[in-house]
Amino acid sequence: MIALLFAEYGPPDVLTVAEVEEPHAGPGEIRVAVRAAGLTPGECALRSGRVRDSVPLTLPHLLGVDAAGIVDEVGEGVTDVGIGDAVFGMVDLARFGGAAAEHAVLVAWAAKPDSWSWEQAGGAAANVETATRTLDRLGVGAGTTLLVEGAAGGVGTVVVQLAVARGATVVGTAREPNHDLLAELGAIPTTYGPGLAERVAALVPRGVDAVLDCAGSGSLPDLVEIAGGPDRVVSIADLRAAEHGVEFSRGAGPGATTETGLHGLEVAAALARAGRFTVPLAAAFPLRDAAAAHVLSESRRARGKIVLTV
Repeated sequence: MIALLFAEYGPPDVLTVAEVEEPHAGPGEIRVAVRAAGLTPGECALRSGRVRDSVPLTLPHLLGVDAAGIVDEVGEGVTDVGIGDAVFGMVDLARFGGAAAEHAVLVAWAAKPDSWSWEQAGGAAANVETATRTLDRLGVGAGTTLLVEGAAGGVGTVVVQLAVARGATVVGTAREPNHDLLAELGAIPTTYGPGLAERVAALVPRGVDAVLDCAGSGSLPDLVEIAGGPDRVVSIADLRAAEHGVEFSRGAGPGATTETGLHGLEVAAALARAGRFTVPLAAAFPLRDAAAAHVLSESRRARGKIVLTV
């Protein structure tokens, strides 16, 4: 089969689509013929070599952590899906990749909602897992007020919807052109940068209960002040979070968070079927144009999720 990989660290042009041995479903796993796979900022960090010390890889490395497709193999013990079913889900995160390929083995999945395109389904699972994991960690529920820094990105747009579905009030930061999107998703939009504390206080005078940093823009000192302490802040984007007493939440590899948000896949699918959850897309690129997708991701200006089609 063909798969997206890199054989050396470097800029996006080190990516290549090459033939590799196809995987097969083991016990408790399923294999899908992939229609679309998501792209996460973490994959760009892996490819660039920025995290090679904390996340060692064996090269060449296959990319992609979530995908959607048609089930074509069912492993021993799997009873909830069958050949021909349409699903979305995640690969074994201990392997860090393998979803951006013609076939992918999933270890967690849910039925694809009919309302989602393949592109939306392919880009859903990783962001739903991250959002669910961090919302659980922050104790977000009915009556909670949550501030999301970087709310218009792939994870941020999912966090907003899942938090609102839990009954939370959400304030989200983004560039002004993205404020309409945040409002449509149920958030109170505001801009990021200097004066954020004052803007948030004006929007929610009683303050916020928790803060999630999806941007990694160096704003953690301000976010800690707004939250009233580092224990009420979680970052998924700032590798220096610990320097501010803030938890850095990661779903795989050394230092990974123990809890997972995989139970959120079924929740998101149910919300989608009820018309209460969508996957905003920034762009979709054919697998052969993955380098352009990585360039867009690293620009930090993508509105929604970036996906690769297979």
